[in-house]
Amino acid sequence: MLREIVLDTETTGTSHASGDRVIEIGCVEMLNHIPTGKSYHVYINPERPVSAGAFAVHGLSDEFLADKPVFAAIADEFAAFVADARLVIHNAAFDIGFLNAEFARTGHPQFNLADAVDTLNMARRRHPGAANNLDALCTRYGIDNSRRTKHGALLDAEILAEVYIELIGGRQVGFDLSLQPSARRSAAAAERAARDAKPRTLISRLTDAERAAHEAFIQSIGPSAIWHEYLGETKPEASS
Repeated sequence: MLREIVLDTETTGTSHASGDRVIEIGCVEMLNHIPTGKSYHVYINPERPVSAGAFAVHGLSDEFLADKPVFAAIADEFAAFVADARLVIHNAAFDIGFLNAEFARTGHPQFNLADAVDTLNMARRRHPGAANNLDALCTRYGIDNSRRTKHGALLDAEILAEVYIELIGGRQVGFDLSLQPSARRSAAAAERAARDAKPRTLISRLTDAERAAHEAFIQSIGPSAIWHEYLGETKPEASS
């Protein structure tokens, strides 16, 4: 059973090396590439101001974050939620760099970047030279991102789960994120039944010359040839 956590973060700025902190974490659980409905979401007091540039992206203000728990208070539950799962992240180096900086402060084991699935790298390989940010990928794959007026970690993780499914092979009935697992199985079974019920027309690959030669052969062996019965043809009357 493959367990994956699609993850996104929001931060106070762009550089954890300069002291920027994580202020939001959003996670969506998937088993064998199918969302389970389980998620993890938390806002975090970064204990430092949010930069103007970051606020313009996610809209999370210092006032909003002031009464939220600090990272150390949520570190155990977050680590437990993602334990033993493969992380799926868009631009993994950014999020893992921030999360590892937080874990370094709390003494928790850090993530190995090499173990994560980076959907940005996947998209760049699949669509070289094209825009591969999350909005561009939603447009390319017909994924509704109309709710994404601002960046938000949980919403972005939910959208990324859909993008990830497209990147690994495309949406199928069994991957419909709007359905519960039992409904997905029923929908998949119904689709298979409908497909199997459709009559299949066999296409002849004989050329006109081959067909004419076969007809000549049948005529040459007389009116009792079983080919006339097999093809549903009326046997020609025997000449008197």
